[in-house]
Amino acid sequence: MQYGAMNFPIRPIAMEIEQIAALGFDYLELAMDPPQAHYRLLSAQRPTIRALLDDHGLGLVCHMPTFVSTADLTDSIRQASIEEVLGSMDTAAELGARKIVLHPSSIMGMARLVQTTALERAGDALHRFVAHAAVLGIPLCLENMFPRVSPFLEAAQFAGLLDQFPDLMLTFDAAHAHIGDLAGRRLTAFLDRCGHRIGHVHLSDNDGYGDSHLTLGAGTLPLEMILKRLAALGYDDTITLEIFSEDKEELSASRRLLDRLWKAQAK
Repeated sequence: MQYGAMNFPIRPIAMEIEQIAALGFDYLELAMDPPQAHYRLLSAQRPTIRALLDDHGLGLVCHMPTFVSTADLTDSIRQASIEEVLGSMDTAAELGARKIVLHPSSIMGMARLVQTTALERAGDALHRFVAHAAVLGIPLCLENMFPRVSPFLEAAQFAGLLDQFPDLMLTFDAAHAHIGDLAGRRLTAFLDRCGHRIGHVHLSDNDGYGDSHLTLGAGTLPLEMILKRLAALGYDDTITLEIFSEDKEELSASRRLLDRLWKAQAK
């Protein structure tokens, strides 16, 4: 298993790479958001970023911009958002990313009242991203979301998308699946219905009510069950710890706990 951590994009990327390497992670998951990690800025810094990653032996996974509106009802906003994602995908390829993580289109505001139109636009955008990933030769991993942010949160919806796009993989965000479903039905459904298409994993903890990105063990996420199921599926690839705390010891503690529990599953 390889463990990764994500940069905080308000900080210079070189500083974030140094810190993540010092914490002993295997790769960086590069959140490509402004102000410090917009794709144009990253492209301009490509030699420096690539040298830092190589010097520290860090792999690279790229997370596409979060705060875009690729199903927006306003054509110019939607098109600008799509271009932001496509430009970020190109820069990910320049940087040598092994995977690209993508959020599904958010459907918010007035778009909630015309869901059929918004979903059509979301589908059109996803077609473009899947096709572009194929041209770049990089696996595209679509992330499950959570209530109030996206309608793309249930395993059945993702199973349909994965059937529609044979090359598309799932970024299984266990914390997202846990929100609003303390009984674990959604977690189980994702592992049952989409487990064979998991290409990447995000882990953090929460209390089941919000995406709080807590240290592993600090919330109610059934971590041991999830790891047991992942091991049974034969998954042994990348897990990014999305522990967003100023205290980096919390990130390190989560990594140690995850490694201990994962190794216990392998025995």
